[in-house]
Amino acid sequence: MSLPMLESCIQYPIDDKTLLEVVPKAKDWALMHGAAMRSKSNFSPDALNFAPFILTPSSFPRKEFEKAVDLQCILNELMHFVAHDDEFLTTTLAETIKVDEFTRNLFNVYKKVLANGIQQATISLGLFRSDYLAHCYEGNDIKQVEFNTIASSFGGISTHMTPLQSFVLQELDHSDKISKMPENKALSGLCGGMIKAWELYGNPNAVIVFVIEDISYNICDQRFHEFYIRETKPNIKVLRKTLTEIHEQGKLGKNNELFIDGHEVSVVYFRAGYEPGHYHSQNEWDARYLVECSKAIKSPSIHYHLAGTKKVQQALATPGMLERFITDPEKVKAIGKIFTGLYSLDNNESGNASYEMALKDPERFVLKPQREGGGNNVYGADIPEALKSMSAVERSGWILMERIHPPITKGYMIRADGPMPPPLVDLVSELGIFGVIIGDSKTITTNYQAGHMLRTKLSTANEGGVAAGLGALDSPYLLDNCC
Repeated sequence: MSLPMLESCIQYPIDDKTLLEVVPKAKDWALMHGAAMRSKSNFSPDALNFAPFILTPSSFPRKEFEKAVDLQCILNELMHFVAHDDEFLTTTLAETIKVDEFTRNLFNVYKKVLANGIQQATISLGLFRSDYLAHCYEGNDIKQVEFNTIASSFGGISTHMTPLQSFVLQELDHSDKISKMPENKALSGLCGGMIKAWELYGNPNAVIVFVIEDISYNICDQRFHEFYIRETKPNIKVLRKTLTEIHEQGKLGKNNELFIDGHEVSVVYFRAGYEPGHYHSQNEWDARYLVECSKAIKSPSIHYHLAGTKKVQQALATPGMLERFITDPEKVKAIGKIFTGLYSLDNNESGNASYEMALKDPERFVLKPQREGGGNNVYGADIPEALKSMSAVERSGWILMERIHPPITKGYMIRADGPMPPPLVDLVSELGIFGVIIGDSKTITTNYQAGHMLRTKLSTANEGGVAAGLGALDSPYLLDNCC
């Protein structure tokens, strides 16, 4: 299938002599400004590699970028209402939790929290990210890939991509192009949400806790958030704890205050807890429940976490469902336009029809489980075998999504130990828009759009996760006429 090519930021190719001069400078700029990660293949806590990046910004339709920005507050609101609708979450996830152990464990925490009467009265902090691809066959209109409610990463490093690529454009004598790169305040926007939540908690001596993995490869992205908070509000102490450490050191006070290692906790920011491997035993699940039972403001709370599951995304795309949560018909229409085809695979008439549709024309679809973090989906020709290996009941743990066909751009992907000079390659880009929302079941006190990220991969690749080693960080070069 031949896809259209967007106009590039600059004329390609760049001659080898220039590349051999500019690329090492760009790599050093990335390292010296913290656009970096720890190596998974040669891990050392004392060493960093620059994060994979695209040398110059990738083209993206301005109209669609602005649409995504404008939609974020509406989507924040939608997911807040979804998270506080117990009947909807319970009904929507009923079949999934029968076959997906991880989602079932999350749901069990949720039901125990509900039974304690905690959820409705507790403030939650949403640090969300809605991801999009432009779709060639609808005039490059954006279509939502997924909505992330937990560990929405790269707000920190992405903030540095615009100045990195601006430096490269200056070195290439294309400073005139910089004005078409939108300002990105993702780091300050996301950290501002945590600071606001800390203030709402009301104890100036309370700390913010980042829940982390046993080994944090994406360390710079996390540390940028921590350091920004400390620099902006020096009296806010930030602790980093694994779920295992929270189990060992955590306890509740008489008024459900969360204490960890003797510190009262105001805000808990989960950068782990979104996949089964983060829960080594029942101890880690007990730690998650302890946090959820506390009065600390969670990002995300368990109900926000469940609202971000793929099954919920599929259910929201069902005709008439958005009206349950959003009363403004214009908002409903705007949200509906970003949905691609999303289909249930439950063991019923509609699910069986979706199953047959996928077997008949698998190249139209992506098969998605209830997982975050990348590398979990099944694509195209691999779908029939995957589906046939499942029982009718097991299929309920997955959804079927129409493939989105984004336009292609050209560029240079810069990776550690990559070839020099790098080859000119065909790329596709996925736009992420960050959002912040704070509220309880009755009131939303804070709601804003908080910056963006662009993640770019080879046009031939299915997965594109940077942390998973498949994509590269980027920033958009906005095109006014590209449809």
